[in-house]
Amino acid sequence: MLPPQWAPPCGSECTKKYAALTQIPWRVFCKKGCDTDGETWEECLSACNEICYKDPVFKDRQWSAYIDRSPGAAVYSEECFHACVAGCGYKFEIDPEKVGQVRPNRPCTTLPSVKPSPVQKPSLLATKSGEHTEDVPCTSA
Repeated sequence: MLPPQWAPPCGSECTKKYAALTQIPWRVFCKKGCDTDGETWEECLSACNEICYKDPVFKDRQWSAYIDRSPGAAVYSEECFHACVAGCGYKFEIDPEKVGQVRPNRPCTTLPSVKPSPVQKPSLLATKSGEHTEDVPCTSA
């Protein structure tokens, strides 16, 4: 464990805010907000959008959003965004009230709907007792 004076102050704030074990994923996203490369508050918020919302990985291939590592469900993406924004707020020393008012600047996107092709079930061969069919192999278990 690092002594408090050696721990980055932003990361320490994230740890305090998301201290419960059930909040570990949000603590991670808060720290990602702390560690963004953005030089401004706006750039940091933009990075949070990229981190927390699924986008296609391959250009013009909407289905490739499935392999993006962002949280999948809309609720998780929103929680991730708020945690990341909290990290940005700590990084740039923004008033917590203002941080709490930030909303994502993009609509909640759902994953592309891929309809599975209909699967044809094999039909059961109806045989009457005593009737023999050539295409059914005679096997025993």
